[in-house]
Amino acid sequence: MRSGSPPLLLRLVPSGSGSDVDPPGPETLEDFFHAYSPYVARIALRLLGRNDEVDDVVQEVFLAAWRGVDELREPEAVKGWLATITVRRAGRRLRMRRLRSFVGLDEGADYAALAITAGQERATLLAQIYAALDRMPTELRLPWVLQKIEGEGLDRVALLCGCSLATAKRRISAAQTRLEGLVNDA
Repeated sequence: MRSGSPPLLLRLVPSGSGSDVDPPGPETLEDFFHAYSPYVARIALRLLGRNDEVDDVVQEVFLAAWRGVDELREPEAVKGWLATITVRRAGRRLRMRRLRSFVGLDEGADYAALAITAGQERATLLAQIYAALDRMPTELRLPWVLQKIEGEGLDRVALLCGCSLATAKRRISAAQTRLEGLVNDA
C-alpha cells in the first residue's frame, strides 16, 4: 500500500444483514492480506510445487477476493472462499505451465528445494512426485494434491475443485495410479 493513500476498506459482512450481532468493523485490505496470505501461499505452494509462482498467485487471489468480497455472505467462510479462489488460480497456472511446456517454453523446476527440512530420501521422493505431477493433467493433479498433500477430506476436495464427490474420487484414484507408474519408472 502506498503511504499517504487512504486505506482500502473491506467489509466482510454486508451492512443491514439483519442479524442481531453487530458485524465486525471494516478491515483494510492490507490487514486482510496479512491475516490470510500465509494460508493462501501454503495452498498455492503445495498445488504448484514451485516457489517462484506463489507470490503471483497470492496477489491474484487477493485481487480476485477484493473484487468479489460483496459475494461473501458468511464471514466465517472466508478461509474456504480464499481456498476455492486459490485452487482456481493455481489450476489456471498449471494449465498454462503445461501449454508452455508443450511448446518448449517451460524449463521445468528443481523440486528438491521444496523439502528443505525433510531428510534426503524424502526430499528425493518429493522431487520425483512433483516432477510426475507436472506431467499430469490439472484436473487430476489438483484433487490429488488437495487430499494427499494438503490433507483435505473428499467432500472438501470436491467442493474446492467444483466437481461431484464421485468425480473427485475418480480423479484422485487416476492420479494415484499415474503417479505410482511415473515414480516407479523414474
